[in-house]
Amino acid sequence: MIVACPVCRKKCRWEGNPFRPFCSERCKLTDLGAWAGEEYRIPGEKAGEDENAEEK
Repeated sequence: MIVACPVCRKKCRWEGNPFRPFCSERCKLTDLGAWAGEEYRIPGEKAGEDENAEEK
């Protein structure tokens, strides 16, 4: 099966690809960096403070 890399959109094989769904280690690490840098967001209301936290 041929799939498009979610980062660079390059076509790559799914079978036997150790980096799937990415085409390479570079794209895999680029995506990990985006998650770590909080570049991906899920739409919704902003979370409030923890309601169960004790006040000092």
